[in-house]
Amino acid sequence: MNNIQQQLLKEVKRGQSGYGFLFENDGFVDPTNQKHMLNEDRDRSEWYIPFPYIIHAVFQKADTPNANGRIYPRPILERELIKYQLKISERRAYGESDHPESTIISTKGISMNIIKLWWEGKTIVGDLEVPLSHGFVKNGICSTPGDIIANNIYYNRLKLGVSSRGVGSVEAGKNNINVVGDDFELLCWDWVTDPSTPGAWTAKDMSDLKPYIENTEIKTCEKKIFIIEKVDKVLQIIK
Repeated sequence: MNNIQQQLLKEVKRGQSGYGFLFENDGFVDPTNQKHMLNEDRDRSEWYIPFPYIIHAVFQKADTPNANGRIYPRPILERELIKYQLKISERRAYGESDHPESTIISTKGISMNIIKLWWEGKTIVGDLEVPLSHGFVKNGICSTPGDIIANNIYYNRLKLGVSSRGVGSVEAGKNNINVVGDDFELLCWDWVTDPSTPGAWTAKDMSDLKPYIENTEIKTCEKKIFIIEKVDKVLQIIK
């Protein structure tokens, strides 16, 4: 995609069909579920942040209508998730804040790096790392986008959303529910402030996310996890 094509891209908003940016607010982190990371007995005046700062989250759901009135068919998300494993293996599965309308992820705005994604039924779950500066880890001084995100979630206990950014077409469907087309390309996930999928929580570990996961077709899910793991091993060998 050249620069002219990118400049012509517009967001396909809720209820619309057509081709353009697709922004979905499908998951969010819940600061009230991060208490396992805090030592409640410690001196609150003494700064502390876990390092690396890892967050578990629900990212997206297949074959499930979202708040934008769209459905992402599972085969399309499966294909994109397998492709995304290369970025994860090379530590470049970056995300920014507030969904910039661009196919490029700016180095100035990196505030997330996804380190693992897999299927649980119809749901994509995984782990992300918030990149932190030395000054923030040692003294709580915010100087990067990742510092600000971590400070808001960990210290101020604010809720922030995890939302996919992609490019593709949306086709009109039945009952005011549209369907994302086969030309969809996943770009990344970003931080947002307005999550649209109720119950898409983060938790102490993945077992705590079970109540919020669409757990149908488990056997198929396990097969896809196996395929993704095999792809990841092949990528490691190639590297």
